[in-house]
Amino acid sequence: MNFTFKGIIDGFVKALPIAVGVASYGLVFGVLSKQAGLSLFHSILMSSSVFAGASQFVVLEMWNFPLPIFTIWIATLVVNLRHMLMGISLRKHFTGLSKLKSYLSLFFLVDENWAYSMTEWKNGGTNAALLLGSGICLFCSWVISTLIGFIIGSGISNPEKWGMDFAFTAIFIFLAKGMWSDKSDLFPWVVAAGVSVLTSKLIPGHWYIIFGAIAGSLTGGILSSFTRSKELNYGKN
Repeated sequence: MNFTFKGIIDGFVKALPIAVGVASYGLVFGVLSKQAGLSLFHSILMSSSVFAGASQFVVLEMWNFPLPIFTIWIATLVVNLRHMLMGISLRKHFTGLSKLKSYLSLFFLVDENWAYSMTEWKNGGTNAALLLGSGICLFCSWVISTLIGFIIGSGISNPEKWGMDFAFTAIFIFLAKGMWSDKSDLFPWVVAAGVSVLTSKLIPGHWYIIFGAIAGSLTGGILSSFTRSKELNYGKN
């Protein structure tokens, strides 16, 4: 893998369609943050320093004074544990990069640019800078849309009426389609979805995200190991 300025630019440009969807729920966050009582400064500070939409929405649900700091910390930790799995998958692509390039790229790591970059690399891409470029694009979209949403917040009392709540789902349908390779992907996806739904019914909070991700990853890893084992045995015969 290489890391070039051209890769950053390519990642930024190719992420623009995804950034449009990110902006739609960034607007929602801006609207809801104002309704929750945050100032413009704190809304922008949260979006630019945390840069994790799902956990930011979780925090808004608990934004009552006095702030339940420990509960907020636990909730955001659970929601963002999936980044550990994404980080593990990036290790082989970032091997050989400097710490600056690696850590800077990881700051801008979100679900959308992770899925986009992994798809590009799976299809033969060799530029590790795609993650950083696409991440910067989504970061700009997220922060700017938070600002706009906060400013117009008083004029939007029901974001669902405008279909803004579906933007998050639509983006992941699009990304999932790009990551699909063949029928072997179906079973791990079904396991991940099933475990997520079951966990959401049995355990309060957002644990379903990490349980679903772990279940799907383990299933995919086991199936992959089994397939490789069969291929090796076949080769020996």
